[in-house]
This record gives sequence, C-alpha cells and structure tokens, in this order.
Amino acid sequence: MTDYLYHYPPLLAGKLVKRYKRFFADVELFSGEVVTAHCPNTGPMTGVSTLGSPVYVSESDSPTRKLRYTLEMIEVYDNQPTWVGVNTNLPNRIIQLALVNKLIPELSSYSEVRGEVPYGEDKKSRIDFLLTGADKPIYVEVKSTTWAQGELVLFPDTVTTRGRKHLKELMALLPDAVPVMLYFINRADCPYFAPGDRGDPTYGKLFRDAIALGVKVLPCRFEVSPVGIRYLGLAELKL
Repeated sequence: MTDYLYHYPPLLAGKLVKRYKRFFADVELFSGEVVTAHCPNTGPMTGVSTLGSPVYVSESDSPTRKLRYTLEMIEVYDNQPTWVGVNTNLPNRIIQLALVNKLIPELSSYSEVRGEVPYGEDKKSRIDFLLTGADKPIYVEVKSTTWAQGELVLFPDTVTTRGRKHLKELMALLPDAVPVMLYFINRADCPYFAPGDRGDPTYGKLFRDAIALGVKVLPCRFEVSPVGIRYLGLAELKL
C-alpha cells in the first residue's frame, strides 16, 4: 500500500529538550527558539523520549488552545533511523479511515462503522468501533504502541488496569460477537509483535487467555513520516 491514510499539516523540526508532567515537552526548533509543546501521550513513552532526539511538532493558531504546539513524532535508532508517532489522539482517527475504506482485509465483512458505542457490564464502557452487517457484530478495541525491543514491538510498557479491563470485556462478548483487539504499531521498523510481559505480566496472561478463548488480535503496522502515515499490514505475532 502506497497511499497515505493521514496527511500531517506542515510540521516544524527540532530536538527534544525536556519532557515533564506527562503533558509537556520543551522543544528547540531549528530556528533556535525553545517552545513548550503539548505531549498527547500520558504513558511513560519507554524508548521514545530520549533527550536530544530529532522531533517534529505541529502548530495551531486556535485562540482557545493553551499551548500552540503539539509533539507529533520522534526519531529513534533501535534498528535503523525511524520516525515514531507519539500523538495518541491520531490512531483512532486513522483506524476509522481504514475501516470506512475497508483497507484492513482481516476486517472486511461489515457494512456499517460506528464509534464509541456503549457495551460491557451495565453499558458503562465504550468500544472504539462497532462493525455491523456481518453474521455477527464485530467489536474493535484500539491500542497504540511504540515500545520496541529490537524488531519486536510490545504492549503495554507499564501496568494498565484499563487495558486488562478491555481484554476481559472483549472475552465476555464471545460467542455472540467477534471481539477484536487491534494494536496500532506507530513505527515501521518492527515486523513482530508480542505482549509486554515485563511491563505488565498480568496483562500478558490475559492476552494469551483472550487468544485461546477466541479474541482476534490484529497487530497493525504503520509507517510514520513528516508527510503522513501509511498502513503496512500486520506484524507477525510472537508468543
């Protein structure tokens, strides 16, 4: 696939000076100006927050925003120089585009895509996407991941009680629906995917239990560049 699913607006290049309080990143632009950018990633960003690394930020002229800039991507060197997307607001938008255009062959037997649909016990949770029109409804939960060990990308990189809850809720949908855990691999240099047992051993066990029970796992690879984001297909699952 060669087409971009998502095109970035014009971006500004710089280097990461500091990341702090989860939501803030100081970036030195090529002009020499140091700006504070919003960091839309609340996780530890293991391996993708090295100070001094090249980054790109987007710029907004919205008068309602507190911070004018947003940290979009960072360059890493685990395998070869690779841009990694760190804006966690983008994966669901991109997956929606992929689903509407039926670009994921493993998810093709549906006629309607709905987002943020209540489900689970007492309908207190919301599934990222509900696909209907097939024999059974397809429930798709999306998780973004950037943590790599060599050519292996993993999820999660820290304890995630919310992630465990989502796995349990997907398992509870069987056998009346097709539950899908879709991992958005926000980098192109990792052809393999595995559960992050070191980050959260309990999640790793639940992940294997979910597969054994019939939950479908789709580790979707994406190429990130300052121009845009492309879909590359599935990573190979390593257990």
